[in-house]
Amino acid sequence: MKSLLIRLTHGLYDQDIAPEEREHINEWLTRKLLTHEDNKYQLASQYRAGIISLASESGAYLQTLGESIRDHFIETNNLMGAKSGDLVIAQRLLGKRGGPQAKVVVIAGRSETFSVAVVTMKNGYLSLQDIRTDHPAGFALNDLPETAEGSLYQINNQSGTIAAYLGNLSDPKVDEKIVLALYNKHDAFEDDVLAMAREFPKEVDASLYPNRRDLRHLPFCTIDPVTAKDFDDAICYIPETSTLYVAIADVSEYVHPFGAIDAEAIYRSFSIYLPHRSIPMLPRELSETLCSLQPLVDRLAYTFEIHIDPVTYEMDSFELYESIIHSHRRFSYEEIDAFLEGNLEAKTEKEAKVLAYIPLLNVLTYKLREERMKKGYNFRSSELEMRIDEEQNILSTEFAVETPSHALIEDCMLLANKAAASMYERGVFRIHESPSPMKLQSLYTELASIGIFVESQGSIKETIMAIQAEAERRDLISEVDTLIIRAQMQARYAPYNMGHFGLGFDRYTHFTSPIRRYSDLIVHRLLKAIAAGDTEEGSYVLRNIESLCTSISEKEREASDIEIRFQERKFARWAATVIGQEFKARVMRAEEPFIAEIHDTITGAKVQISSQFGLMLFDDIIVKIETANLATAKITASFVSRIEKEDETHPSGHIAGKLYE
Repeated sequence: MKSLLIRLTHGLYDQDIAPEEREHINEWLTRKLLTHEDNKYQLASQYRAGIISLASESGAYLQTLGESIRDHFIETNNLMGAKSGDLVIAQRLLGKRGGPQAKVVVIAGRSETFSVAVVTMKNGYLSLQDIRTDHPAGFALNDLPETAEGSLYQINNQSGTIAAYLGNLSDPKVDEKIVLALYNKHDAFEDDVLAMAREFPKEVDASLYPNRRDLRHLPFCTIDPVTAKDFDDAICYIPETSTLYVAIADVSEYVHPFGAIDAEAIYRSFSIYLPHRSIPMLPRELSETLCSLQPLVDRLAYTFEIHIDPVTYEMDSFELYESIIHSHRRFSYEEIDAFLEGNLEAKTEKEAKVLAYIPLLNVLTYKLREERMKKGYNFRSSELEMRIDEEQNILSTEFAVETPSHALIEDCMLLANKAAASMYERGVFRIHESPSPMKLQSLYTELASIGIFVESQGSIKETIMAIQAEAERRDLISEVDTLIIRAQMQARYAPYNMGHFGLGFDRYTHFTSPIRRYSDLIVHRLLKAIAAGDTEEGSYVLRNIESLCTSISEKEREASDIEIRFQERKFARWAATVIGQEFKARVMRAEEPFIAEIHDTITGAKVQISSQFGLMLFDDIIVKIETANLATAKITASFVSRIEKEDETHPSGHIAGKLYE
């Protein structure tokens, strides 16, 4: 709904209206909330679309969507029952004294469109309770097909109806259904989408693409996690000419605008990665086969050929073109690390050709990273990896460690993304704004609580580097970097360039993962339109770019939230099996509610400490698990004792944080 309202703010063409949006358009046009001129629908001048915020007894404010204008104040009697976070259309009230005011005329969407409720025993009676708020869900038990304690339902808050029965809370496999239901996500593709995906050929016939650059003679390879199936990117390095090839799956060759696959890809916008499986953005017939840059088969790619100055490590020049490649080998990160350590040798001639350039490319990317760090930042937050069994209970958890192979691939991808962003002025940019003075001050206050006192070094860059140096001295690298990241704006997509603070880039976008991110697919389409001089296609791609950037930024947060919430539910199930047991932990929040993170046989579970006895941020402690609520996924623990620093066994491995990239 937010996407629709943003498009109506800027102007929505008739052919861009989705079938499910048509009813709203017709209703609002009848009510004269919209104008319709030159085949374009737009909010009438006296109306604004926005989000209700800062609600109080006297009223609330309307944060207008898609426009940088002052917030409108809405008195309580003009809210029409709208609550904080709701999407509304409001009418401006002219002639009122003071700042701009408005009144709600349409509640277009609730802040939480879907929720999940559980049948639970409360005050001696079974009732249906919202798992997030622990408030009644508004349904009598005789309205439900299944009323056993623990029964779970998805609720459509927009229509006020039961959307689906999910299963019972006692089943660990229901956790996945819960987190997906909260955002109304689904795994299965509709029949028409699958039918279209299955119509594509199983293999690439190179003779059908005479105009593509034939790069099949080059020793490309892919380097990914051992469990990966969707290979977005392949690399090849020619040391003699200092030329790096970054070949990206050419998804745009198969997924065209307006088709059923594209519509579903827009809806999903991102692949979701859970510990035991992925929920792909594209049907697996594309994401794991035809579009995936698998080894020893021909694949269509969109390739950057980048020439790098061997002295300055700057991009001398680059060229982008459609190509055909034939990857020589699929490597895992572990294999490349083993090779760089001298523990892996080539078994075939094709492997030998790839491995011949890996050491030199590793040196090059190290130098590129050194140059990048002169402006950018190395935020080393820890990324949790969880393994679960067939019943979807935790087997193990650990914090991932960044290795040379991760860094090698990352800097190759950053180069390609940076080059793509330099090729247009309006499109999809990945922006990261510098932190506000208020957020920086809050960071400095938090750091002071652990004895790190910040003195301004003349620039944010120098100040943060000084903080990181002190954190490293105290063995708090990941923890302090997490605080620094938390103090920043979240990276997002925007139609205009605003630079990337974290990376230190003047321009940046996402180009290298079109199988799993819709943003990258849009960038591919835009760059192809520019290369072809196709102003009509370019105009189409950009027509709703504001709402698209807003939508995919939200979908990115949803995908990330689903992955985090799933892990929380698994931790709660684990905690329920160890009630009364003691574990080592580290304090991660030193104000109410106090939070500690377990670092023991299981790592990463966050627990709320019910009794804290003057604990300080990052204190190492022993806690005893007291309760584990499977419905809310909340764990409580009591403080037992402090751990002396010399006894600390907290893991020190870190992997580069992706929160800002």
